[in-house]
Amino acid sequence: MSTASGALEAVEQILDKGGDADDVLRRVVAALHERAGYAWAGLFFVEEGSLTLGPEAGTADESRRTRVPVLWQGVEIAELAADGPASAETALLERVAALVAGHCLVGWDTGGEQWEP
Repeated sequence: MSTASGALEAVEQILDKGGDADDVLRRVVAALHERAGYAWAGLFFVEEGSLTLGPEAGTADESRRTRVPVLWQGVEIAELAADGPASAETALLERVAALVAGHCLVGWDTGGEQWEP
């Protein structure tokens, strides 16, 4: 099993187990750091038009950062980022971003509009 597939499997298990959205997202970024070999992984939430760092794991090295959008119904609500040698594996990050989108709504500024998960 490749590092990417092992990390994806770990993320899927975390999501299947469920729980509080904050706890789930903390476990997801920890899995990316520990299982995929990223030096750092984190989520930035869109708040009032800018990105605000949420859960993170590892030691940041912004010079080696890969970022992918987290979309909900076509709107960017967050950004998943990872630093380090595994950063070339954007397919993994894109898949994880799609999987965690519903959990990222907890940090999303709806501008007062109602939303349905």
